[in-house]
Amino acid sequence: MKLLQGKNVIITGASRGIGKGIAEVFAKHGANIAFTYASSEGPALELEKELIALGVKAKAYKSNAADFKQSQELIDAVTKDFDSIDVLINNAGITKDNLLMRMSEDDFDQVIQVNLKSVFNMTKAVQRTMLKQRCGSIVNMSSIVGVKGNAGQTNYAASKAGIIGFSKSIALELGSRNIRCNAIAPGFIETEMTDALNEETVQGWRNAIPLKRGGTPEDVANACVFLASDLSSYITGQTLHVDGGMLT
Repeated sequence: MKLLQGKNVIITGASRGIGKGIAEVFAKHGANIAFTYASSEGPALELEKELIALGVKAKAYKSNAADFKQSQELIDAVTKDFDSIDVLINNAGITKDNLLMRMSEDDFDQVIQVNLKSVFNMTKAVQRTMLKQRCGSIVNMSSIVGVKGNAGQTNYAASKAGIIGFSKSIALELGSRNIRCNAIAPGFIETEMTDALNEETVQGWRNAIPLKRGGTPEDVANACVFLASDLSSYITGQTLHVDGGMLT
């Protein structure tokens, strides 16, 4: 059963990791995919080909979601290329971890700009299109760290906590127009970034999780499918933890 058949979806930061996993799973559910990348053009174009091979329309756009003007230009381009926008997945994000005493102002500002300001930029840009349609689903990628905090990640935790508050506020503002907004808070998700970590350390994290494993991009993508699809038509303003029970 294809839960997203014919829906047009924008995913920011989808050339690798969780974003790529979301794009692949969404395409398998019949969604047409517009996705952004910051600098990795090769992998982005490969993903575009892969998605088209699954029988859907797909296009990669080089765009910086942290830039207000570029976000508006992106929405204009996608609206022209895809006619409508049914789902926005705000996934773009970075980390610049350090203890507060060693964290530079620039490291704090960059993480807030890319992780949080991008959500404002893209949501504001897509709002007009969804208001005209009188429907839409916005899914914002937060983190368990935004719920519980984490030493050495004050910038990241602040950005991800901000996303939760932003999502609740948008749900209240746009609910009367049949536009839903929810957040997903992933826990420890194993991607190519975690592959570079010490295996003993990673296994220690796995052992501390009730399900005894790290999550996969597909685990997060499946939660996104639910929130993007009509199965969740009465769900808005919520934060779904995809963490294997880490915060239970």
